Amino acid sequence: MIKFIINENPSANGVYQIHNATKGCEHLPNSSQQILIGYFANIELALKRAKMNWSKEKIQPCTACCTEQ
Repeated sequence: MIKFIINENPSANGVYQIHNATKGCEHLPNSSQQILIGYFANIELALKRAKMNWSKEKIQPCTACCTEQ
């Protein structure tokens, strides 16, 4: 299972990014700015959960660490 987090702070255009914390990422926020989404088999499942939890927010996967293997 892969650990996914969401950045607590949105980017300049108001989008909250999901990151693969298991893989690591150069864009990973500081640990104090990370919110655990959970452990999932893939980004699609993590994205679904994030959209359930933050239904009014714009959420997208990080293009650096959340691409298919």
